[in-house]
Amino acid sequence: MTANHLQTLSARYGERYRWLLLLSVMVGVMASIMSSTIVNVAIPGMSRHFALGQERAQWVSSGFMVAMTVSMLTTPWLLGRYGYRRTYVGTMVLLLAGGMVGGLASDFSLVLIARVAEGLAAGVVQPIPAIIILRAFQPHEQGRASGIFGMGAVLAPAIGPSIGGVLVDLFGWRSIFFMVVPFCLASIWLAYRFVPTTAPGGVVASRAGGLDWRGLALGTLGTLCLLNGLVALRGDSKLQAGLLLAGAALAFTAFLGWQRRCAAAGGQPLMNLALFRHRQFAMGSIVAFIYGTALFGSTYLLPVYMQTGLKLSAAHVGTILLPAGIVLALAIAVVGRLADRHPTYLLVSIGLALLAASFALMTLLHLDSTLWWLVAFAVIGRIGLGFILPSLNLGSLRPLEKDLIAQGASAINFLRMLGGAAGVSLCAIVLEWRLAAHGDSLANPNSSAERLAAFDEVFGLLAGLCAVAICAAWQLRLKRLPAVVA
Repeated sequence: MTANHLQTLSARYGERYRWLLLLSVMVGVMASIMSSTIVNVAIPGMSRHFALGQERAQWVSSGFMVAMTVSMLTTPWLLGRYGYRRTYVGTMVLLLAGGMVGGLASDFSLVLIARVAEGLAAGVVQPIPAIIILRAFQPHEQGRASGIFGMGAVLAPAIGPSIGGVLVDLFGWRSIFFMVVPFCLASIWLAYRFVPTTAPGGVVASRAGGLDWRGLALGTLGTLCLLNGLVALRGDSKLQAGLLLAGAALAFTAFLGWQRRCAAAGGQPLMNLALFRHRQFAMGSIVAFIYGTALFGSTYLLPVYMQTGLKLSAAHVGTILLPAGIVLALAIAVVGRLADRHPTYLLVSIGLALLAASFALMTLLHLDSTLWWLVAFAVIGRIGLGFILPSLNLGSLRPLEKDLIAQGASAINFLRMLGGAAGVSLCAIVLEWRLAAHGDSLANPNSSAERLAAFDEVFGLLAGLCAVAICAAWQLRLKRLPAVVA
């Protein structure tokens, strides 16, 4: 492992090297994103095979989510200690092992362990592309690189469930786990060709400094309590939910206190709180949390709205959302180029405004509305996401000092995932509350104007959250772009 390994690869492959490097990590991230979304298709079959109740089956998804969210905070330490290649290959091997074990498991406990392993791998790998884009690309190329990467990242969840449904019908639920295997093998091969052994900045990976295990334990405890508390809040266990949410608040407070103390003592905290002294990063973190809430919340809400509110079939739901997914991929590619020439705060604000408009327009639909209006409103929202995805990381991370970029990328991904986890439960809780207020419930097989009114109020909530996020996005203004050196 040498400090000039990055320069050696750059000299060997010339100007195209940074794009080959981005492609290499994009394949692995696509595999990790696919593993996070596609397993939902397999849960019914898995539940029947292992005779699982709803609560135990839920752990297949929530175990992955907790592991992915918390492990994002370890990425800077792993890159600094082991370098890009070892860290990246290690995550791909772990993801590969999780897929193989999950597919071959004869006991549900092994499936759960495999999902946690996949979640750990997915969490570590997902901040890496943002670090590489800000390290290996000059400012005038970073938007285009973010657009190309973002297009690949959204294609994975767009096509994954469709392919997964076919695989489950043909080969059963086990085939879902094996789907990541070819992606992992390809990413490992690409890593040994194009990913440098060095740490961020092209320096030699250092063996000095240990992982902040106490911070990791507190972050894990807080995330576990938060996710389970939100799930419990959706049921009848209000006391349990209150205790879990109080535990989450205490754990996160202790986490922040320990991070401050660790940094003051000259240690290496899991999350460097100095990041939040930068106005753009602090505001970008708020946007990321709210954006995660709106994105994941709407991903849950839209299919439920279409099937139980508008009484559309599952096939209709897939058909309606497909054009929106295609538009999202195209929008990301276009906006990525715009981000090289236009202020990122403006692009993020436009995206949030379009997303808010999409949610607000959903309230105009009624039971006899034509489906084309639904498609159009969903497309507007996906165009909004296309404006946000390539621009938010650039606007938040560009002002940071070079040695804080890795920490910033992992922290902002962590906050986005926390927001996403909260968003699903928030939409479910508010929907159940408003349905009850209108004298309805999802157990009723028939829809009504009152049911649509309850959905409209949840869409209004999401629109309001996006409007609040615009205020924070406007603070991403940066007077000049700093030069970035690989």
